[in-house]
Amino acid sequence: MQNPPNLRPDIAPKARFDEDAPKARLVHPARPGQPTIGMVSLGCPKALVDSERILTRLRAEGYSISPDYSGADAVIVNTCGFLDSAKAESLEAIGEALKENGKVIVTGCLGAEPDYITGAHPKVLAVTGPHQYEQVLDAVHGAVPPSPDPFVDLLPASGVSLTPRHFSYLKISEGCNHKCKFCIIPDMRGRLQSRPAHAVMREAEKLVEAGVRELLVISQDTSAYGLDIRHAEERGHRAHITDLARDLGSLGAWVRLHYVYPYPHVRDLIPLMADPDSGLLPYLDIPFQHGHPDVLKRMARPAASAKTLDEIAAWRAMAPDITLRSTFIVGYPGETEAEFEYLLDWLDEAQLDRVGCFQYENVAGARSNDLPDHVPEEVKQERWERFMQKAQAISEAKLAAKVGTRMQVIVDEVDAEAATCRTMADAPEIDGNLFIDEGFEILKPGDMLTVEVDEAGEYDLWGRPVGS
Repeated sequence: MQNPPNLRPDIAPKARFDEDAPKARLVHPARPGQPTIGMVSLGCPKALVDSERILTRLRAEGYSISPDYSGADAVIVNTCGFLDSAKAESLEAIGEALKENGKVIVTGCLGAEPDYITGAHPKVLAVTGPHQYEQVLDAVHGAVPPSPDPFVDLLPASGVSLTPRHFSYLKISEGCNHKCKFCIIPDMRGRLQSRPAHAVMREAEKLVEAGVRELLVISQDTSAYGLDIRHAEERGHRAHITDLARDLGSLGAWVRLHYVYPYPHVRDLIPLMADPDSGLLPYLDIPFQHGHPDVLKRMARPAASAKTLDEIAAWRAMAPDITLRSTFIVGYPGETEAEFEYLLDWLDEAQLDRVGCFQYENVAGARSNDLPDHVPEEVKQERWERFMQKAQAISEAKLAAKVGTRMQVIVDEVDAEAATCRTMADAPEIDGNLFIDEGFEILKPGDMLTVEVDEAGEYDLWGRPVGS
């Protein structure tokens, strides 16, 4: 839930639109008199996409985007409201923006609770909820009237991006039909609303044309894509995750799937992942949350953990190189020591490649708040430490087995000491890295190359370019 530091406008690297950057990071130098907006984007990649859409619309209306508070006529804070800790971070960011700039417009998930925001910060200019783009624009217009120059203010075809130009998040739907007791996302973002497949494909095509080499598919429930529109087919594209994955893979970029629930039809994706020519990476990000069926039942999630282990085995039989990432909650209300031990044993058997873990905390409005037998904080901490120790050992062993192998990587960053890369098994921000610390001087972000792994750590790898 922590905000990536390089997305904060006060410390963001100064970015620009120029001939070399068809997929620009953030900023176009302001012309004299041009209204300028700053953006603080908090929370998950789905919120980041919302921020990009807002900035793209503002750029189209003639606004410049500022990388710092002092250069902005007003600041938009796109908030996260999923956990109390995220809410606290959002309030802190709003307070900082008010202190440094004074004119602040709040949007995003926490915007669904306007009284909570104005109670802490009554001087904000406006509060809007998640994906309420028109209301955000209206608030900006009220605070800083637009002043477009049609001869100067040209918007790149790919829009404004807050990620490095070689990868981009691609949101395929909004909302969620699940009713997990610990989650309030459906209350904030509504039920599932899938985008038409042809619209998703058009956006993806423009991104790839602009130089994007990796598409990260995101939603609240990627597996359910198209269910609400009955998998409608239009302009040659069908709104079903298997069809969409196949179509996206044909564009020539890496395609990585996030937030995939383990529905039975997910197995139809695995042969595509096993095909090196499909473009679909052998990578599944699946939020299992727990392993014990009784805990899953109290969470109001599918409780077939044993069948899930069978599914994992079947996936690996079809695609031996598949990477499985997941997140878990420890200390959920009512979780016994026996149930937690069961989770550790489940993790031992599942042998997941990438694992994140959160300690349960109440969220205002969540049904889990009212469950009996809440776990003491010190027990949550102790279980989290034991869980992460187990996950770390699994990760370390899996990475050690990759020493001596060759794999393709994409370069994210190059500095004086090394090139920071990712393999097909690594998503940006949340997974590990592969570092090249010899023969990397000619590399640049977005490059793809083959490396031989010569060292492994707990979460990261080191390697050298093949032929060097």
